[in-house]
Amino acid sequence: MQILALEAVILLMLIFVTIAIIMTRDLLAAIVMFSAFSFLAVLGYFMMGAPDVAFTEAVIGTVSTIFLVAALRKIDRWCKK
Repeated sequence: MQILALEAVILLMLIFVTIAIIMTRDLLAAIVMFSAFSFLAVLGYFMMGAPDVAFTEAVIGTVSTIFLVAALRKIDRWCKK
């Protein structure tokens, strides 16, 4: 029963983070929240007994966060000129 409650909490947090990503106007904050979403998804996959999927999500989430931050830096430089 405790595992089911923990899965429900993770699901609610995923929903909350998704809404926060949609509502934010700051791109860096959206990237950070996207990273948090990916971390929560990893926790959810581990709770469901899929460590291979969780590992894949962790790698993809990390790499995509790095690419998004790099793209944001390029956008900021381009906009400041």
